[in-house]
Amino acid sequence: MKETVVPPQYLQIALDLAGRVAREELPEGSRVYGRSVMASEYSVSPETIRRALRLLADMKVVEVKPQSGAVVLSADSARRYIETLQGAAGPQALQRRMKALLAEEAELHRQLLETASALVKSRDTFSSAHEPFPNYEVPVPQHSPVIGRSIGALKFWQSTGGTIVAIRRGQTVILSPGPYAELYAGDVIVLVGSPAAAEAAFRLIAPKEERHDPV
Repeated sequence: MKETVVPPQYLQIALDLAGRVAREELPEGSRVYGRSVMASEYSVSPETIRRALRLLADMKVVEVKPQSGAVVLSADSARRYIETLQGAAGPQALQRRMKALLAEEAELHRQLLETASALVKSRDTFSSAHEPFPNYEVPVPQHSPVIGRSIGALKFWQSTGGTIVAIRRGQTVILSPGPYAELYAGDVIVLVGSPAAAEAAFRLIAPKEERHDPV
């Protein structure tokens, strides 16, 4: 089966927002919707929106102000950004670049897992000369009580003893999610910790009527 290369969501969102600025649907000087509003509009995480806005800020399309959101700077810059993607980089070049970026993301993900595993092993509370701490994948099922709640609100580490090093959400991988990252149905949590921590995570995430030790 031929693999279809799909650009990361933040690149697609950045291009869409640039198009809206170029068409003056978002006029210069106007304030871009808050990250939470746009996250809901595009059905992505606020972190994905933050990356898209940071890219547009680098291209001088918007200015990101702490605590105030983003303000549209230049429609001309938006048009130049779009022309750069559509002109200088044709479809084949974009596809090659996308494959390279996906490969880099996979390598960063691998390195992060290795580093996190080494960090956990070095902690006195988890140390054991004969018992390594592999990573586990814990899917978030429909009707899980954790859906829509943040990692911090769940007190995930305190409740399970495991460390979340990544969240897979469709084609997106959220690396090293912070305490404000929310969990949604269909997410796959990448967890580093002991087998007991993995079991505790499964119990925490399972719907109440299904809570039991994982097989």
